[in-house]
Amino acid sequence: MVEWSCFGSSGALPNTPLNYPRTRRRKADTVGRHSAAASAAAAPAGAMIRQLRQRIFPLLLHSLPRAPGSHTSSPISLRGYLATAASTISPKPFAVEDYLVASCGLSRAQALRASKKISHLKSPTKPDAVLAFLASLGVPRADVATLVACDPRFLCCSVEKTLAPRVAELTGLGLSRSEIARFIPIALYSFRRCSLSRTVSFWLPIFGSFDKLLDGLRNNAGIFSIDFEKVAKPNLDFLQQCGVSAREIAGANVYSSRLLSMKPEYLREAAERVEALGIKRNSPMFRHGLCLVAFMSKEDVAKKMGMLKKVGFSQHHLLMIVKKAPLVLGASEDKIRRVVAFWTREVGLDAQYIAQRPALIMYSLERRLLPRHRLLSVLREKGLRDLELNYYTAAMSEKIFVQKFVIPYKDNVPGLAEDYASRHSGVSGLLVKES
Repeated sequence: MVEWSCFGSSGALPNTPLNYPRTRRRKADTVGRHSAAASAAAAPAGAMIRQLRQRIFPLLLHSLPRAPGSHTSSPISLRGYLATAASTISPKPFAVEDYLVASCGLSRAQALRASKKISHLKSPTKPDAVLAFLASLGVPRADVATLVACDPRFLCCSVEKTLAPRVAELTGLGLSRSEIARFIPIALYSFRRCSLSRTVSFWLPIFGSFDKLLDGLRNNAGIFSIDFEKVAKPNLDFLQQCGVSAREIAGANVYSSRLLSMKPEYLREAAERVEALGIKRNSPMFRHGLCLVAFMSKEDVAKKMGMLKKVGFSQHHLLMIVKKAPLVLGASEDKIRRVVAFWTREVGLDAQYIAQRPALIMYSLERRLLPRHRLLSVLREKGLRDLELNYYTAAMSEKIFVQKFVIPYKDNVPGLAEDYASRHSGVSGLLVKES
């Protein structure tokens, strides 16, 4: 005879609030004894099942709620009760969106978008392992949030099969753990998809340093996924023929490193368009023109040239401007109109003077030109300096301008320094340091 410890060795129900009244318990015991006697010839397994049913079923019936105010009404459905009980003890489903907010630092909007890509996750086991691995490398929480927001599936990587081997590859190339921690949030998909050893070994000597490689990768993650033989090497060879190195390209602007991953035929076509503007290969301005024109359509370039003519520049002036400052073509039409109008109408400069010094078009009207123009006008009115805004005073660095034209006269003209500082944010720090 098997004894069930949950009921005690005597077979009696435990002394709990769930027990039946004694008369009902004795009746149940009597039924149990008769049933046991009637089934003496049954197999031991069948006897055990029947005994379990006889012991537990009355207990469940007694614990079921009854209708209020009634002592005789039937208890609610046993099946419904068991289903309810099962639902209360089943584990809570894994909420991916909440996890992304609480554990990864994403905003609710970011988590909503990211959760759609990893909705198949049923538990935090793998994401927890990934986050712990990143923390062990020293990846800041803010960078983890950026990484997960851009590449949610990174949380699904296997630490043992994917992430740890990638770190081992980079360590083998001589990168420190702190450098790897900086590399991971920028590499994004590339870190878990490609062979880093071969890719980093190819690009690192081309960019010249780990920091420059990061800058290039930050602006163009595509350099880690392109075909070296069909794209990267042909583009590098062509740029070298033009007198442009990858190191120069990487730091030209936020789009420049994309030249390295362009289709070679597109890169050559862009170089021809730059030459058509009068900028020769191997000239200092060629790389600036190439980094700009390569990402502008022929129509956009023609439209910008036409707009420069409308504000007063001749064809000769246009060639002069583009050859000296091709980045003017990247400025908005509104900016060009307003700055040129300021120089010609407010200051009185002619088109020839501006075309010879096209950097004048690139300065900020609100942050540099207008504040300096007003300050020099005040100094002229007070008879302190007879100097107008021109290329010399516009191109001067902010620190030197303040030292020459603000600090020496701030006591002669009350409010001069404060007025200039309010018009040009960031100047107040220079004034405090000098005072």
